[in-house]
Amino acid sequence: MPTPAHPAPGHPGGHVVVVGNGQAGMQLIDSLRAGGYAGAITVFGEEPHAPYQRPPLSKDYLAAGADPEPLPLRAARFFLEHDVDARHGVAVTAVDRHARTVAAADGTTLRYTTLVLATGARNRPLAVPGSGLAGIHGLRTLDDAERVHAHLGRAANVVVIGAGFIGLEFAAAAAARGANVTVLEYGPRPLGRAVSATMSGHIAAAHVRDGIDLRLGDGIAAFVGTDGHVTAAVAGSGAEYPADLVMVGVGVLPRTELALAAGLEVDNGIVVDGALRTSDPNIFALGDCANFPQPRLGARARLESVQNATDQARHAAAAILGETGEYDELPWFWSHQGTLKLQIAGLSQPGDGTVLRGDPATGKFSVFCFRDGRLAAVESVNAPADHMAARRALAAGRTLDPDQAADPTFDFKAWSRDPAPAAV
Repeated sequence: MPTPAHPAPGHPGGHVVVVGNGQAGMQLIDSLRAGGYAGAITVFGEEPHAPYQRPPLSKDYLAAGADPEPLPLRAARFFLEHDVDARHGVAVTAVDRHARTVAAADGTTLRYTTLVLATGARNRPLAVPGSGLAGIHGLRTLDDAERVHAHLGRAANVVVIGAGFIGLEFAAAAAARGANVTVLEYGPRPLGRAVSATMSGHIAAAHVRDGIDLRLGDGIAAFVGTDGHVTAAVAGSGAEYPADLVMVGVGVLPRTELALAAGLEVDNGIVVDGALRTSDPNIFALGDCANFPQPRLGARARLESVQNATDQARHAAAAILGETGEYDELPWFWSHQGTLKLQIAGLSQPGDGTVLRGDPATGKFSVFCFRDGRLAAVESVNAPADHMAARRALAAGRTLDPDQAADPTFDFKAWSRDPAPAAV
């Protein structure tokens, strides 16, 4: 791609416009100023709230108690101290690539030298009969979480659609508050696209032990209600489950509307190169909305995680400041589901071989995933030392023998710190 034709990064005439004030957008701004960028920065956020952390919305925020408070992404003084024009509650409606301007919903038009699309994702809609009834919720924003928190306190019967991360985190939170919880999952196992079959089986068993009615291989067919409010969920099998509250967690779709309208390349997200530039070299995309080359998979990927958003933001800031290099950070994830503290380092695939380390009966173990004879990912439950060791090893490109992984006397933590060449 050609080199962007705009003033040097530290030049006062530069103007970075950021669309999206979530994890990616805020980290980009922080990294730009920390790196010495002296130009103007404007950030747009559709929600009227100051930027906040999203992960707690499906966990701690739903716990019993009055008036939960969101966790801010940055202190209130951040924008003033970093000389940032923050426009909360203002959406960007159009991008003119020829003029290098953005049009906002408040009627203003701003010229940019560099545009960063950190537009995130939106909940995938569920189009079944009755899906418009009151009492059926998604969970993506602070406003969503406030509505759900208020409703959850009155709900005796909760149905969750989808056994992904959001669905299971919410199910655990609802069960902890005393609700009868049913989870409907169309696939044969929970977290089917995210973790190994071994880990999936343990997670399913743990939720069942906690009193959750986990219905696998049976998706949602319809909702029924009375006076406009949901009263039951009807599964594909025909079974009917009472519901005062329904949580829909069937995945998300990347927010690509602006990019599409501007003529940028889009394919399951906004397509970017290894530097996170779009098909227009003056425009970057990062976070949940970006489809990027993932060297560790040998394929393109779009990842939805705090780690990916913040690491891509740091990389994009460095690129705006004139540094070169391809994005290749190790992906890692976490999910808190009741007593389960699941941490994942790397990216597993369905064909990976697996080795169990530890005893699941103790509630503390890891699953090592191997691909083509090399360590590809480690999934850990309540085993943070394994997780940190896996992150060190995988980030360094090291591997170990499956027999070592299975050997309880093998000191994986010490091995991960050893600078000696990897065992092959």
